[in-house]
Amino acid sequence: MVLMKKSLGVAFFFLILVKNLALADNPLPLPQANVLPLELSDQFEFRKFDIFINAQLRPRSTPMTTRELMIYMERHRRTWGATDNNEINAKTGEFFTFFWRAKRQADLTLRFEYRQSNLKNLVQAREIYYQAARGSHESAFDIVGNDYSEDGRVTSWRALLIENQKIVALLQSRAWR
Repeated sequence: MVLMKKSLGVAFFFLILVKNLALADNPLPLPQANVLPLELSDQFEFRKFDIFINAQLRPRSTPMTTRELMIYMERHRRTWGATDNNEINAKTGEFFTFFWRAKRQADLTLRFEYRQSNLKNLVQAREIYYQAARGSHESAFDIVGNDYSEDGRVTSWRALLIENQKIVALLQSRAWR
């Protein structure tokens, strides 16, 4: 009986893991990001954000090797499943996670606009569409692989919640201009 409960618990864990991995598609860059009018609303808000950089470790540079287990485990979680250097390079880069809330139901688009060091002032964008969004949400954008290794680190960024082609919530880095 105890063995059956443990087996069910492990099966449930793997079911949740597979579900989360299936939903972890990273949106592709947009060919062109249109300029939209600003019409901020109290009904939508960004609550917080998280940026994790998983770059190749080089001596005397950032990110440095660490004994901090949380950082060590996060680096390994981001490269989970990679079996050789090509696959590790494809999962190396910057990971942006945004936590936001919609107080009323609306069809929303979360747009992530960013600049990279090797592309100077070129603004790139990626979008995720949410139909009938309401409540708290977590959205992730990954700049990894060739996008990261060839175009460089993200130097400035902003996140926009868009409803009916109008910006209703905004969060941006200090360097954004």
